[in-house]
Amino acid sequence: MIRLSARFLSAVALIVLFVPVLEAVAQQHVPPAPDSDAQQGAPAPNANAAQPGTELAAPAPSDVPVFPKPNPADFTASSPTKDVIDSFLQANWGYAENRMWQVQAIQKTSSEGVTKVSILVADKGPKAQIMQMDFFVLPDGKHIIFGNQLINFGAHPFAEVRQQLQQSADGPYRGSADKSLEIVEFADFQCPHCKSAQPNMDKLAVDFPKARIVFQNFPIESIHPESFLAAEYGFCVSKMGGSTAFFQFAAAVFDGQDGLATPDGATLTLNSAVTKAGLDPAKVGTCAATPEIKAAVDASVKLGKDVGINQVPTLIINGFEVQANSPYEVLKKIVEYQAKADGVALQ
Repeated sequence: MIRLSARFLSAVALIVLFVPVLEAVAQQHVPPAPDSDAQQGAPAPNANAAQPGTELAAPAPSDVPVFPKPNPADFTASSPTKDVIDSFLQANWGYAENRMWQVQAIQKTSSEGVTKVSILVADKGPKAQIMQMDFFVLPDGKHIIFGNQLINFGAHPFAEVRQQLQQSADGPYRGSADKSLEIVEFADFQCPHCKSAQPNMDKLAVDFPKARIVFQNFPIESIHPESFLAAEYGFCVSKMGGSTAFFQFAAAVFDGQDGLATPDGATLTLNSAVTKAGLDPAKVGTCAATPEIKAAVDASVKLGKDVGINQVPTLIINGFEVQANSPYEVLKKIVEYQAKADGVALQ
């Protein structure tokens, strides 16, 4: 969780205003380079999607790009070190076996304590293009600005978010009770992209039975007016029937998502889903109207915001954030890589 002083945030604002930076996909880790095998799924309506790099050179003639040699004169700052930057990039991109990068510059800036880092990145392949990406390391050494995002930085950038979710992600779950490999899904029952992500979630549950896969409600009422009510119903179903009943309810709500388009339709759709989960709609409806359940939904949304969620559907895999409707093979690679990086046995 990022908690920063007002003075520090003011310094960040000045840096954003006066230091030119690249626009980036709105997420908590450095996004995949263009043309990678990690193409993101369709963004949620509030996503800020933009290409995170600029073309530096024509496609390399071979499948293995050749980076130009760094100029020693471009390494004017002592912190962060190249090793820390490489560890940070390895944490973000290690799952993509074809990804290559090179630290090209670590430079002081006119803002005291702020370092500009330039890297070159490319994916091996016949259409490989070398791209340059710049980010700015803030004086605390624990955060960077990339595009318009404040991002956790360091050799282990996901550790803090992983720990926070292990402590606070309390939604219904499937799979293992153990939290060594925890996949937390933040979703909105009225979000079409969340619906399209559910086959991915089902496959993850089958392929990674030792993972703990948690559902955290993150309704976005500004664009999905009935999503908060659906989340309240979901909390009550989980409270009264446990995780098994919740996932039966969730599947039915997503299947009948079109019914959430109106208040009357939402009531019918949610009651039908409750029945399919084996519970009494009247009792669940009464439960959903209580202040306790509203507070529980609010707490789930706050948890998402605290760990940097700003779009749905989003997965956080041991701290690593990725869109839940990314291609399944990409998600599978990330889970496997993150489990290995964290020393979690999958067999």
